[in-house]
This record gives sequence, structure tokens and C-alpha cells, in this order.
Amino acid sequence: MIGRLNHVAIAVRDIAKAADVYRKTLGAQVSDTVPQPDHGVSTVFITLPNTKIELLEPLGADSPIARFLERNPDGGIHHICYEVDDIKAARDRLIGQGARVLGSGEPKIGAHGKPVLFLHPKDFCGTLVELEQA
Repeated sequence: MIGRLNHVAIAVRDIAKAADVYRKTLGAQVSDTVPQPDHGVSTVFITLPNTKIELLEPLGADSPIARFLERNPDGGIHHICYEVDDIKAARDRLIGQGARVLGSGEPKIGAHGKPVLFLHPKDFCGTLVELEQA
């Protein structure tokens, strides 16, 4: 069921400053900042040869990333994202095995324009997991 690692997401307070660290210090290819109002964040993607790093900055005080940064003032890894071939089949299989899907359980369109779901961290070794349809 699980496919390749799509990205690791890092919550940051200042997305421009964080992007500069990857661009200037590490020499990485860095995307433009894109607001994602449906998810309450702005995103930047750092392209690596085998995966991506997603930087997340809150869009307002109600953002889930703002709450994460309240608990983790320096920022840090927020979630990991795996690809799946069929997101609804993966969801149904996981629910059948006792996993909890966050939100309504219906996929939303994510930052890559593809359906995504988030899985409860308590069901996955303390890690928030995002599934993205490949």
C-alpha cells in the first residue's frame, strides 16, 4: 500500500529566512512561496534528488502550524508524506485496521494539486502522516 516518501514537512516561523538557509547555505533548488489558504499555511518546496522538503509557515493564528509553533517555538518536523496509488482504498484499509483519519475523512486537495489525507500521530509512532495520491 505505502509508496515512496514524497516529502518531509518542517514548520517554520519565517519561511523566507528558512528558504534562504536551504538556497544559500545548502545550495538547494527552492520553489517560490505559495499560500495554501484551504490548509492555513504557506509552503515552499526544496527539491532533492530522491524526495522533497516542505517548509510550512502559518497563514494566521488559526493555522494548525501556528498551534504547532506554540508548542515548538523553534519549529521542527511537522509531518511526513507517503504516496499511495489509491487514497480512498488506502483510507478504507487503514480505518479497517483501526487507524484514525483526521478531519472529515474525505481527501482534500493538497499543495501538489493531488488528494491528501492526514493520519493521527498516536496511530503512527507519534508521527503525523500525510498520504498523497500518486
